[in-house]
Amino acid sequence: MPINKYNPTSPGRRQSSVVAFADITKHKPEKSLVVYLRSKSGRNNQGVITVRHQGGGVKKFYRIVDFKRQKFGAEAQVIAIEYDPNRGPRLALLQYSDGQRAYILCPEGLKVGDRVLSADKAIEVKPGNHMPVEFIQAGSFIHNIEATPGKGGQLVRGAGLSAQLAGLDGNYALIKLPSGEIRKVLKGCAATVGALGNADRRLIRWGKAGRVRRRGIRPTVKGKNMNPVDHPHGGGEGHSPIGQKRGPQTVYGKTAMGVKTRKPGKWSDKFVVQSRKAKTKQ
Repeated sequence: MPINKYNPTSPGRRQSSVVAFADITKHKPEKSLVVYLRSKSGRNNQGVITVRHQGGGVKKFYRIVDFKRQKFGAEAQVIAIEYDPNRGPRLALLQYSDGQRAYILCPEGLKVGDRVLSADKAIEVKPGNHMPVEFIQAGSFIHNIEATPGKGGQLVRGAGLSAQLAGLDGNYALIKLPSGEIRKVLKGCAATVGALGNADRRLIRWGKAGRVRRRGIRPTVKGKNMNPVDHPHGGGEGHSPIGQKRGPQTVYGKTAMGVKTRKPGKWSDKFVVQSRKAKTKQ
């Protein structure tokens, strides 16, 4: 969807923009497919902040998305395209022949009136259809990819993203992820055909702090602006450097910026054929 720019009626409106909602056909969610999402504000069950810079925000309902698509052989019709405040891509509301409704991530090109199908065998390769990757043609773009058969899609679920099926290698399928990493998944893992829509979402300019606060994001303060008791970079007179340290540190004293955080010898390393770093070296 295109980006609409606001008129500069105030300093906050100047240069700010929003994604057009021309593709939205229904503005109220399906009541049977929503639950109330209580805000945690980055706190755990003991009330301790474990994720900083979260809190506030507009109250919103959580749409129950069908990532598994295990209603095999039952064709469904797209009856609405909806906005989801909890994720980037749009949602497609499906209705099956028995009257049951479900939400799926809406791929690019899917519109109201189209019919989609989920199966555990080979079916037509078109946007919205869901099947094991072994039945999808090599070179096709896919999303909502399972990492474990039957667990539901876990990979490639952001707005505008898609992975490419490179081919089959024995019991595995080779998939090139948006990061450039080439990874193996079992060929029995299912995926949805097509690239996800609403790719222009990343071009939004929020314009002012208030719009970001309504998203539930609280302000971030540099460590060098804090006191020594609050951050390892704190202290000094005015806007001081971080001091005699080997490098930047987090608020918890761990080395940050440019440090590898992936554990060496991680169990899933055997599934990585080519790391995303290899993409930049070519």
